[in-house]
Amino acid sequence: MTQQTIQLGRRPKGTPTYEDFNFVEAPIGSPDKGEVLVRTVYISVDPYLRGRMNEGKSYIPPFEVGEVISSAVIAQVEKSNSDRFSEGDVVIGSLGWQEYSVVKDNEVRKVDHHQAPASAYLSVLGMTGLTAYFGLLDIGKPKEGETVVVSGAAGAVGSVVGQIAKLKGARVVGIAGSDEKTSYLKDTLGFDATINYKTEDIAQALKDACPDGIDVYFENVGGEVGDAVFPLLNNFARIPVCGAISSYNNTEPDLGPRVQGYLIKTSSLMQGFTVGNYSSRFKEGAEALAGWLSEGKLTYEETITEGFDHTIDAFLDLFKGANTGKAVVKVSEIQE
Repeated sequence: MTQQTIQLGRRPKGTPTYEDFNFVEAPIGSPDKGEVLVRTVYISVDPYLRGRMNEGKSYIPPFEVGEVISSAVIAQVEKSNSDRFSEGDVVIGSLGWQEYSVVKDNEVRKVDHHQAPASAYLSVLGMTGLTAYFGLLDIGKPKEGETVVVSGAAGAVGSVVGQIAKLKGARVVGIAGSDEKTSYLKDTLGFDATINYKTEDIAQALKDACPDGIDVYFENVGGEVGDAVFPLLNNFARIPVCGAISSYNNTEPDLGPRVQGYLIKTSSLMQGFTVGNYSSRFKEGAEALAGWLSEGKLTYEETITEGFDHTIDAFLDLFKGANTGKAVVKVSEIQE
């Protein structure tokens, strides 16, 4: 029996295209002792994967040309040769972009898809939710009455950041790229103010939205959006730097205003991070997020693309701002 896999065909130059990926037919393996065969149900597509397609040192090794792309995946156990899992169990792990995988039983963990939809473990209850939780609360440290600005606010991480900031009593301003997204932030998620950076003068809009300055800026975007924030920082502002998607496809170094003067004048903290920094505390974050979700204090949106054949479409759409909330690909159904 064979299956479809998606490999990195070549290293992208600038924005990735279909030609950078190869669909390759491969055999479906059989599990040895301590292994399970799983069928892919949902694939997570994430901006950070673009960086893994480049050569060079980073916080995570790059993909090799000819290697199957991998990310967080929800799967269902088809065949088990392990005492830890039974056929039908739903699991999560870092797995390949392929229809089936044979993995060691310590490379996946079980999730309860009756407690929450399985795809939620890739979004609000998964790495994106944990990224928002630790980045905001450990670095941003929002206080009641402070102003928190979130870029990429309608994305998987930004939308959770804004909601947690509201739970902490902050005033939240969300920056997004369409009127549909800004309406979602305000009407559904309860943001206090929103800015459409594509149609508004971002610098003036931020001044209007933040008359008392900015205490926390959660950075997902970089570029001109980030540049407009620095002149409005309050003393002792905190800036968690989660991402800079505006520059991920640049072929030349990203140049802009120098930030050092703003940081010195305001004694502000600007700190980059990845969610892996908090791996020893994932249980804490997951329990807090699950609690807020079950209490109705947290909501989430997903952009679901149907079909394994459309995985590349879903990934490329990230760089067009086409997704609201978490972008996932639905490959198959969970069998009860």
